[in-house]
Amino acid sequence: MRVRQPDMLRGEDSYLIRPYVLTPEERRERRTQRGRRRALWLAVHGYDAGPRWIHGVEVVG
Repeated sequence: MRVRQPDMLRGEDSYLIRPYVLTPEERRERRTQRGRRRALWLAVHGYDAGPRWIHGVEVVG
């Protein structure tokens, strides 16, 4: 009985991408979201920390 060798894996055929490797755009989006969440948390606790721009309009506080 002959054993068949497995085919070589090709990177472009596989979806084995590490989920923690982010593109620069994804890093920017996450940093922005983290800032919004931090500002919301601070506002809930009585501190005014931003955001300075809401829907493209500068908010003066």
